[in-house]
Amino acid sequence: MQKKVVIITGASSGIGKALAEKYAAEGWRLVLGARREGRLKAIKTTLNTEVLAVKTDVTRESDCKFLIENAIEKFGRIDALINNAGISMRALFNETDLDVLHRVMNVNFWGTVYCTKYALPHLISSRGTVIGIISIGGYVGLPGRTGYSASKFAVRGFLETLRTENLKTGLHVLIAAPGFTASEIRKSALTANGSPQGNTPRNEQRMMSAEECAKHIFNAAEKRKRQLILTFLEGKFTVFLSKFMPGFVDKMSYKMFANEPDSPFS
Repeated sequence: MQKKVVIITGASSGIGKALAEKYAAEGWRLVLGARREGRLKAIKTTLNTEVLAVKTDVTRESDCKFLIENAIEKFGRIDALINNAGISMRALFNETDLDVLHRVMNVNFWGTVYCTKYALPHLISSRGTVIGIISIGGYVGLPGRTGYSASKFAVRGFLETLRTENLKTGLHVLIAAPGFTASEIRKSALTANGSPQGNTPRNEQRMMSAEECAKHIFNAAEKRKRQLILTFLEGKFTVFLSKFMPGFVDKMSYKMFANEPDSPFS
């Protein structure tokens, strides 16, 4: 039986790297995309499976097309596409350069659109899975992160529509929303002028590990679930409560983020 093939963007660290390790352990063949080619090559040497590493900037349509074409040339099929590449921001909207929002949307939303567009015919052919890694910020607006939440809402809307369009093709669509997960995303988050934040404002030790997050995503994909929301209080409960007590959730979100070290609106 031919081994399945998964493409993972943003695979050089965090959840993307953990997903690569999980899928490799399950016997899948991997196509890994990220801008940091050196890291991809280092990860490749640690995985006991066939791996194709492709330097990919998902903000470039040509890079996304090249990633998919290389996957087909190497393995002849695609069974899953995980749109994991992402970037965050942390600043009040009225103080933020609009270029910051463009940069966040280009990575989070357009990167998902580009990769999905070119992978879609192959995923339909294999009755495969497209996964979008969003966040709780794709269900609830996170203060100080307008561009980030907007991009994740957009990805959710895009993938929900794609799912409906493909009800009769056999395509599976999973929208996965991790809660706070230990990764580099907060360190690389953009500030108001577009420079990287550098330090995380949260205690990473108390968060879900990237490895645990990857395990949940893999299992949800195998069960062909529509949606995965991780963690209880900051995940499932918050999303549930926002439907019935949105004003209360707004106040709690404001309080939580205002209490962060160096909060932009404390």
